[in-house]
Amino acid sequence: MDQNQITAAPPVARSTIRKVSIRLVPFVALMFFINYLDRTAIGFAAPNGMNEDLALSAAQFGFASGVFFIGYILLEVPSNLALHKFGARRWLSRIMVSWGIVALLFTWVQNFEQLVVLRFLLGVAEAGFFPGAILFLSLWVPAQYRGRILMLFYLAQPLTTVIGAPLAGWLIQQHGAFGLEGWRFMFFGVAIPAIVVGVIAWFYLKDKPSDAKWLTRDEQTWLTDALDREKAATQKKETHVSAKYAFKSGRVWVLSFIYFGFIYGLYALAFFLPTIIEGFQAQTGQTFDTLQKGLITAIPYLPAAIVMYFWSRDASKRGLKTWHIAVPAVAGAISIPLALFAGSPAATIAVITVTACAIFAALPNFWTLPTRFLTGAAAAAGVALINTIGNLAGFSAPYVTGAVHDWTGGYEVPMFIVGFFMLVSAVLMVLLARSNRINPVTVDEGADAAADAAVTTADPKAGRR
Repeated sequence: MDQNQITAAPPVARSTIRKVSIRLVPFVALMFFINYLDRTAIGFAAPNGMNEDLALSAAQFGFASGVFFIGYILLEVPSNLALHKFGARRWLSRIMVSWGIVALLFTWVQNFEQLVVLRFLLGVAEAGFFPGAILFLSLWVPAQYRGRILMLFYLAQPLTTVIGAPLAGWLIQQHGAFGLEGWRFMFFGVAIPAIVVGVIAWFYLKDKPSDAKWLTRDEQTWLTDALDREKAATQKKETHVSAKYAFKSGRVWVLSFIYFGFIYGLYALAFFLPTIIEGFQAQTGQTFDTLQKGLITAIPYLPAAIVMYFWSRDASKRGLKTWHIAVPAVAGAISIPLALFAGSPAATIAVITVTACAIFAALPNFWTLPTRFLTGAAAAAGVALINTIGNLAGFSAPYVTGAVHDWTGGYEVPMFIVGFFMLVSAVLMVLLARSNRINPVTVDEGADAAADAAVTTADPKAGRR
């Protein structure tokens, strides 16, 4: 939401949203930062000794990277329903400690088979974290403020690479620490924070506003009433409260396929960008140390974080429109194949930067859509289902990219495949909006301020078909 709109809100609303933004968002974003770093650490390890020590081909590395998402997908929806039942504090803490323990075991992996097993178990352990975090923040923030809050949360993902890539590079340089190769010490160094922060989360997070002693009584009352009115309005308009509805909803499935295209592009970059940068050495005749490679890897993501902030701010100011999601998808679809024909490392990084900006500009705006027409168990199941289908791309993108690279001898065809899926996402977003199955533009202006952003459709019976 735009700052001017927040300023115009009642004082109790301003103070409440400000406290939520300061108290909860940075901590949940830190959890997301650690989450994304742990799942993508394999991408930093691969060109820095792991592939050589474990004798991995590109296809094997791609399979090991992607098998994470098989375990993740199998337990995604059940995990989010468990979060809805047991509460975010307990469940998010449990998830984080579990994946931290599994991530720690990567320190001692000895072969391809062990790597595959650990990546699968890491996916099982992490299942439900991301949709759970999205749902948790949605349950604390009325819809009209949700886009801005999710943008602040999502900043953690590009910043994971901005900060995490140099950090991973520095850890890898500590070759010999505790008698470990550098890439093994890196796995050790990024796993410990997950366990520590997971334990802290048990005591720090609260399940509902009435439990938050850092809110005044008036702030607790305003936030609880605002969220209750919004929930009641959504139930009255569309009755989207059961988990069964989420699986039957055409809108949920189309949103899932839209998300698939973005995640396909995101993980193709995350897992193979360090390897592409490794190829710059042969192209230029220069030799980069591990920290320099980490810094180069981080270059596209700092502009991506900046673009995400201003793009999401514009969406909040104007009201979210279809092109806030479709235009970035088209930009990513065009730019990512062009990166391989840029002609120089600098030009390649510049074009990849456009791709990263496109993906991250769309994602926080995209995630405001499901909870506009889903609530209760349907919201838990719907957000998890969208993330589950989308994360099929998390498995297929690295595996297909690696396998097609081995088959063709280059990254040209794999990157055109990435561009194709992102273009499909753009087309589906436009078709979905034009069919009035979901309208990200209009808001219910007659509702209370707490429910201003409830989605309306041209056909009020659409959601019940």
